[in-house]
Amino acid sequence: MSEKMTLSGVPETMLQTIYARAKETKTRGGIYDQKAVEIVDQIDYDFSLADKDPAMHDGVIARTIVLDRMTKAFLQKHPDAVVVNIACGLDTRCYRMEGYSHWYNLDLPETIAVREKLLPESGAISQIAMSAMDDWSDRIAEKDHTALVIIEGLTMYLSEADVKQIFSVIRNCFKEVEVFVEVMNPMMVKSVKEKSIEGSNAKFTWGIKKGKYLADLLPGFSYVEEHGLTEGMAEFKSIYKLLDKIPAIRDISNRIVVLSSRK
Repeated sequence: MSEKMTLSGVPETMLQTIYARAKETKTRGGIYDQKAVEIVDQIDYDFSLADKDPAMHDGVIARTIVLDRMTKAFLQKHPDAVVVNIACGLDTRCYRMEGYSHWYNLDLPETIAVREKLLPESGAISQIAMSAMDDWSDRIAEKDHTALVIIEGLTMYLSEADVKQIFSVIRNCFKEVEVFVEVMNPMMVKSVKEKSIEGSNAKFTWGIKKGKYLADLLPGFSYVEEHGLTEGMAEFKSIYKLLDKIPAIRDISNRIVVLSSRK
């Protein structure tokens, strides 16, 4: 029996992203996400706008490739780490990764309500139904563990004040933490309109040019590195192996910025 979806705004974007991963798994094969396929098969939702938005699709797949690679490398280096996936939506990365002690998926209550129907979790995987800007630290049992926080597909819908608040909560929660945060170039915030995103009434509102500029905004965090989504695009579109070498192209691509905090 299919599950009727009636979300709107930013929470609705999670339906487009999981559909992109499911479609990619069934077609081109740039990633393999069987959980996404299973979930999409359960959902009663009109995905026609997502089918007409190849830019959104490729961006989601590129981001998945880059973040999967980075997360796997982190967990190999820190095999007992705790992971917090902020604005998780219907993300399924926790099923593709090994080595963590506990994985927390955090999102708004209306989103977690949907997730709990489609992805009921227990044991080493937990759900937190809260805003990323609220103080969710008391829901984390392993504050002394090395931590990884993933913030994917969120900051471009927020304000600078919102972003600062999220990082304040993260720093207060953990003694040692790395954050993988996706950011958008301000020029792209103003100019890019994805058909499927516009259809959900979600709007891009914030961006930042460089990861080092982001670190400058966040007390207690230091810049480590950043990876353009062009790295992921190069895995299924060979032209991006060349484009990724052009600074102007790399700079306008969404990026995953790595920041660290140690007390």
